[in-house]
Amino acid sequence: MTEQKRTDPDWQDLRVFLALGRHGSLSAAARALAVNHATVARRIQSLEASLGEKLVERRPDGYVLTPAGVRTLSAAGDMETAVQTLGRGDGDDAPRGTVRVNAPPGLSQGFLIERLAELPLRHPGLDIDLATDLRSVSLERHETDIAIRVDRPLDGDFVARPLGRMAYGFYGTPSLCERMANGAPPVFIGFNEANAYLPEAAWLSREYPQARIAFRANNQFAQATAARSGVGLALLPHYIGRQVTELRSCEMPAVPPARDIWVLTRRQDRKDLPIRVVVEHVTKAFADEKGSFEA
Repeated sequence: MTEQKRTDPDWQDLRVFLALGRHGSLSAAARALAVNHATVARRIQSLEASLGEKLVERRPDGYVLTPAGVRTLSAAGDMETAVQTLGRGDGDDAPRGTVRVNAPPGLSQGFLIERLAELPLRHPGLDIDLATDLRSVSLERHETDIAIRVDRPLDGDFVARPLGRMAYGFYGTPSLCERMANGAPPVFIGFNEANAYLPEAAWLSREYPQARIAFRANNQFAQATAARSGVGLALLPHYIGRQVTELRSCEMPAVPPARDIWVLTRRQDRKDLPIRVVVEHVTKAFADEKGSFEA
């Protein structure tokens, strides 16, 4: 077989390839880059021609990286980090640039947003991009710079630092808690069907299999809002339940065990100043408010 001629890849081709690798489809990559589908497809073909290797395979549910694509994505991500690093500092040791953080929506809305928003005020050259969807994005694919997770992932080449323990309780309005204490059958607020796989949802279904779920929402911050109406008890991390003044903790026969919270970064980013500043800030925020999370 004739070996394809390789040429130096174009940075714009790599930039488009990064978007496709992160988002998984032409349309999502095109939206992220504010270009059209044809441009994304053309750039990917150009990069494959430059490298002499097939980088992606099209499947019904989107694009999947080939082994060569995985290697190229990692290398392109490192190049992107290096390019960004050039703008992170003007010789004054100040963190600069954008740091992307990914965390679960309840943790983001109930705790992180307010704390992370302090950083650009303290460091005018530092910008924060917080993703709060339930889908866990990948550090390896350079979809994020910092990932905050409940329970430590078992694999991956990253640095993991513990942030603390997250304990749970049932929260409801005082009148509803009183009715439950007097023997009324439990009525709960839970996760919607799309998120029934989450540990808290599975635990509630297992421990209270006959109980009515009167209201469902896709994250715990929304569930706490619903609980203010008195529609049911919400199983909440204490850091959310305790900040809603209309709710109080309600005694129930069982509550789930506490879970660990971790902050994850890529090993090669451990000396990156902006990322290190954000990690240290987050770590301190959890340490300062440890009592809000524990039982």
